Amino acid sequence: MQSFLAREYSLSIMSSFNRRSFLAAAAFGSVSSAWAQAPVPVRVGVIPILAASPIFVADREGWFRAAGLDARITTFESGPNMIQALASGTLDVYVAGVAPLGVARSRGIDVKVVAATAIEENVFVAGPRLARFFEPGVAKAEAFRRFRAATGQPARLATQPLGSVPNTTLQYWLWEVVKADRADVTVVPMGIDATQQAVLVGAVEGGTLREPAVTIVTQRDRGARILALGGEMFPNQPGTVVGVMKPWLDRHSTQTQGLVDAVVRAVALIQREPARAAPHIEAALGKGLLDTATIERALASPASKFIADPRLITDATAAMQRFQVSIGALEREVPLDGLFDPSFFERAART
Repeated sequence: MQSFLAREYSLSIMSSFNRRSFLAAAAFGSVSSAWAQAPVPVRVGVIPILAASPIFVADREGWFRAAGLDARITTFESGPNMIQALASGTLDVYVAGVAPLGVARSRGIDVKVVAATAIEENVFVAGPRLARFFEPGVAKAEAFRRFRAATGQPARLATQPLGSVPNTTLQYWLWEVVKADRADVTVVPMGIDATQQAVLVGAVEGGTLREPAVTIVTQRDRGARILALGGEMFPNQPGTVVGVMKPWLDRHSTQTQGLVDAVVRAVALIQREPARAAPHIEAALGKGLLDTATIERALASPASKFIADPRLITDATAAMQRFQVSIGALEREVPLDGLFDPSFFERAART
């Protein structure tokens, strides 16, 4: 009797073990299958500036891949150029200034701002020919007037095309803050790299620059000077944001959360460990012309303010849009109620 009971007990244990083994194997197979799934392709448009660094850091740290994303990054010269790509359906994610997204919405392009990367990034840098007129105690409008009186021509100031954040910021600073006479300055639209080169070689007298261009220009030409930081040019100046096309977001909400998680993590890394972040940024922006030390100096620049919270720029974005209408960059104000979706950031911040 004991032998029979022992045998039945043993068979029961073995049967239970086999069932558990099967269930465990099935569960493991399911997880393995999920892990083995191909990452979701996401086409990311980026302007190659320091403010976009969280994207480059997250990509090179492997955080996009870990979130199930195959990030395919393409660089653009300006936000308005990227809007054309959004309109044609060749981009899923937009990483650039928030101002052109007002234009996008007016054209029926449904895009959601899910995170920021930086604010107050555009500063005004004057070359030596113009900078010498900005003396202590001299109003900036008077400095521009004196330049035109001395040279016989208005100061040529380079920036990106109409509708971009740099262009809007420069015009706001000139007409609303400085109160410059329009006869004393000429705004010259051009690409980002062209703006940097034009200021360096003296083809223009100044312009709106962002890091690392600010550090490069002021290092190479000791006569060049920062005359206005971003907050002075436009209060709480909206900077680079991460916008996701609504159709892509709806299909891939989990991956969108992973995208925002990675951006938040990258912003924290840049703030906490710039030496670790700098090589990633140099690899993306250097093009053989920048070294890691220059990137680290740019990260520490007063022109660099990295943030991920999109809620911090909602009011300033509305104010910028109103000004864009006044200068003809927008036909009319577009309601911004549906532009920002901070829910992904809020979840990322909690974790």
